[in-house]
Amino acid sequence: MDMLPVENRNPEVLRLGTDQVTVLATSAQTGGSLFAVGIRMSPGGGPPVMHRHDPGEVYYVIEGEFTFYIGLDSDARRMTASAGHVVPLAGGTPHTIRNESAADAVAFVVHAPGPPMEGFTRAAAALAGAPTMDAVLAIAAQNGIDLLGPIPTTPMEQHSSV
Repeated sequence: MDMLPVENRNPEVLRLGTDQVTVLATSAQTGGSLFAVGIRMSPGGGPPVMHRHDPGEVYYVIEGEFTFYIGLDSDARRMTASAGHVVPLAGGTPHTIRNESAADAVAFVVHAPGPPMEGFTRAAAALAGAPTMDAVLAIAAQNGIDLLGPIPTTPMEQHSSV
């Protein structure tokens, strides 16, 4: 890809529920290869259900602590990641990310390829307030995201390593 550095002095900021998403590089700016964001998640924030999608993701935790739920049923595990930890998630992996701590958590996140996650993020942010589950399901389906159900209640704890 022959792209110049992305100029982004005044980044766009989107709200998904209580989560703040700062757009750092759009799919259009990267030829569809990436969607890069900064995410600030308040305590209790994050997607409320397990989900999966084709794009892979990489989370670099900058501040605070994120809790990752990865896998389903007997393969489910709970993993916490704090500042300095990197958590890669291959496309198609059932997961969700939550902030179960008492302080904000901040991460740099890259989605590859970018368009499905950017499409979902922008459409979900446009649903200001408390969207209906039907609206969220429709947006997820339009962007190739499968919503899989509730977060596992008793997964095994693992800690991330850099």
